[in-house]
Amino acid sequence: MTGRVGAATASDVRRVLGRARQVVSVMADPSLRSAVVGSTASDQAALDVRTRAALGGFDWVHAGVPDRVLLAETGRALQDLTAPSAVLAFDRIERMPAKEDARHALSVRIIGVVAARLGVSRPVSEAVLNAAIAMVAADVALVRRDAVDLGVLERTADGSAYRFVPQT
Repeated sequence: MTGRVGAATASDVRRVLGRARQVVSVMADPSLRSAVVGSTASDQAALDVRTRAALGGFDWVHAGVPDRVLLAETGRALQDLTAPSAVLAFDRIERMPAKEDARHALSVRIIGVVAARLGVSRPVSEAVLNAAIAMVAADVALVRRDAVDLGVLERTADGSAYRFVPQT
């Protein structure tokens, strides 16, 4: 994932989660699973100790057989995470990380979510920006200040509006 201060863009997250859904789908479907990893007794017997140990650590494999119900639930949960309403499924961030690097990365990510919701093509008033940030994080001023300091937001000369700066 690329972006300023290690933050992922919304399309990066969708791509990664999409890939994860594909893996879950392959494992949940016997014919796809067989085509990708094989499922014959001789294939299982040929696995080395390390691979068997790794498979034993998966909570979705029981007696060498994937739990289809659990994998289907996982697939649905991953789909929910890519929906626009995913932000509503999580609690608001009440306390920002104390370490500056972690806080900056989170502030940039929060502004990315806000920018996706509000649109990046036009300036927004401080009141609108604050309300949008407040839906995600309690410390609105800190997130906004970090975003300005990091160049993710630009403030107009009179301080009445903010503009989202496209990240490369």
